Amino acid sequence: MADGVLFVHNNFPAQFADLVQTLVDRGVRCWAIGQHHAPGAPGVRIARYGLERGTTPGMLPAAVRAEADLIRASGAFRGAKVLRDEGCDPEVIVAHPGWGETLHLREVFPNAKQVLFAEFFYHGRGFDVGFDPEFGATSDETVNLVDAKSMGMALAYSLGDAIVTPTRFQASTLPPVFRDQARIIHEGVDVDAIRPGPAEPFELPDGRVIRPGTPVITHVNNKMEPLRGLHIFGRALPRLMAEVPDAQVIVIGQEKDRGYGAAPPDGLTWKDWVFRDLAIDPARIHFLGKVPHARMLDALRLSTAHVYYTYPFVLSWSVAEAMALGCYVIGSDTAPMHDAIEDGVNGRLLPFFDVEALSRALIDACRDPAASAPLRAAARATAVERFSRARGRAAWLEVLAEQGLRIPQPAQA
Repeated sequence: MADGVLFVHNNFPAQFADLVQTLVDRGVRCWAIGQHHAPGAPGVRIARYGLERGTTPGMLPAAVRAEADLIRASGAFRGAKVLRDEGCDPEVIVAHPGWGETLHLREVFPNAKQVLFAEFFYHGRGFDVGFDPEFGATSDETVNLVDAKSMGMALAYSLGDAIVTPTRFQASTLPPVFRDQARIIHEGVDVDAIRPGPAEPFELPDGRVIRPGTPVITHVNNKMEPLRGLHIFGRALPRLMAEVPDAQVIVIGQEKDRGYGAAPPDGLTWKDWVFRDLAIDPARIHFLGKVPHARMLDALRLSTAHVYYTYPFVLSWSVAEAMALGCYVIGSDTAPMHDAIEDGVNGRLLPFFDVEALSRALIDACRDPAASAPLRAAARATAVERFSRARGRAAWLEVLAEQGLRIPQPAQA
């Protein structure tokens, strides 16, 4: 008899980590399909697949992504058959369809309901592509290539039974035919553990220590790229550092990853390209690279103002965590941020390309840190209301129950 959940994500568990652990803890049988590099999760049998072949040389450029999705779909299909032969018969399949992996799964599990995660539906215009004129006009070829990236997802959603998406903005990227099906459920952050608290002295890699009370600007940019406003942030710093001579800047993110957007010019990293000619005291800006999660939280607790800018793209977990800590968030007035920040209520929203506006806001924050106290408290309240992991978990379990999954109540302590 059908029972349990099959998770499908090329990097499993990814966004499903908390949901997987919750189901396993409640005794629900779970399986997974992921690509060969997927980390896996305790208590979950994972079928990892490799790619049988690469894409066809010389084919129509707009068709390359569709072929790549079908190659991954074939790998996931093989993994699904292995699990089926071992006795896997899921009631529900929970999957991220962004890499094509779900496209053949009904052939293996025809009766399983499919709950599909809608992270971002690509568009050739109006979202992340073509937003920033600094990096060139969008050509017809680029538009066609980007539009083609979502072909596999469109087919997957048409075959699914339910769609879950984290925010209203992310729901808005879906084609109209799918929007009414989408349940908005943010997977959440641990607002019980990530909460306001006293800042502690923060030791830098060179042994220097930033003391609480120092004006500190923080910026988390996982891929160190313009899509998250690295260039705007960098250009706002010279005036800040000139007018607030004791200000320190902490930047967290991976310098050598291209990121989600375009590749940097001249063979540089985006960090080197952005900061190459800026008049900034290198002793006061600290690029920490990728750091353990706890160290990132320690840096944010020290923050006088936290800068989070983004093109119209997926909202990062880091901004939800900054809000949960009660940070003063200065963000870009772009659509994804409207799901998190209301200007002047729980943070600030500034025009994305207005470097001077960001400089002034940072200077004001450093000169009068007490003024942001009401916004910090409101940011924390918003995080608890909208980005609580416990709320997201409960809503996900409700969706799975609606699809027929039997979920035992948690064991009593």
